[in-house]
Amino acid sequence: MGERTVAVLAGGLSAEREVSLRSGRRLAAELRDVGAVVYEWDADATLLDRLRTERPEAVVVALHGGEGENGSVQAVLEMLGVPFVGADSRACRLAWDKPTAKAELARAGLATPDWVVLPHATFRELGARAVLDAMVSRLGLPLMVKPDQGGSALGTQVVRAAEDLPAAMVDCLAYGNAVLAERYIAGTEVAISVCADPEPRALPVVEVCAKGGVYDYTARYTPGATTFHCPARLDERVRRAAEQVALDAHRLLGMRDLSRTDAIVTEDGTVHVLEVSVSPGLTETSLLPAAAAAAGEHLGQLFSGLIDEAIRRG
Repeated sequence: MGERTVAVLAGGLSAEREVSLRSGRRLAAELRDVGAVVYEWDADATLLDRLRTERPEAVVVALHGGEGENGSVQAVLEMLGVPFVGADSRACRLAWDKPTAKAELARAGLATPDWVVLPHATFRELGARAVLDAMVSRLGLPLMVKPDQGGSALGTQVVRAAEDLPAAMVDCLAYGNAVLAERYIAGTEVAISVCADPEPRALPVVEVCAKGGVYDYTARYTPGATTFHCPARLDERVRRAAEQVALDAHRLLGMRDLSRTDAIVTEDGTVHVLEVSVSPGLTETSLLPAAAAAAGEHLGQLFSGLIDEAIRRG
């Protein structure tokens, strides 16, 4: 990579700040290993001045949640003409809004669990009990309840009994203004990372086995709380199908450079897309680094190729 000067943006003010800082530190170390000069910058009030006065050749956005994934930081980088790794602001906005992204994927024929999305005001104005009864009538039980925006499974939980729904809604709405309720799909949980350097290719499928049964925030970021198998313990035909689904989702949502598709594979081999991340985690328990390692790829080398591509785009 030579003496490329790269700024890694991490931190920010979202609920995922600490995870982002861990991702940023790891990525910065990996890039230094391959010869890059790396700045580690927070996404705060000093950022624009730094981009102007210490302008790097490229930026890698290692922010999770909030402005780092909803397209806001990307829009600022676009305005300043700074090359950056990852999806552009439009694609970030699309993927960030989970119901909109699911509708786009479903329209294209990809399987995704049936869902309803309701803002907080609906429960207040129409009566929470009546709305929840209608939700259960439509989707059945169990349900997967999550905020309509956000990452790291914050506010996400499985609800198996109707009496547990009100508390789940309160927890969920602590992280957003609307609830996305999905029909629960039983099966093997997998994550498929896509890297485009420049053509999109799928990294090995990672199988996720959370010891508590749900791959929530604690299971994601507590060492030992989840067992990973990479490549996933799936039939070769099903693995190939999962890779193709991730590639299709990457293209349909306008992703660029990298993405991670989270999915459930049912017994019949159907791959049900849950969501697509524009800024996959890079911590010691994250899925993209595990997939890269299984493919025999050094994380720093992988990102150095993406940085070169971002600079070529200008």
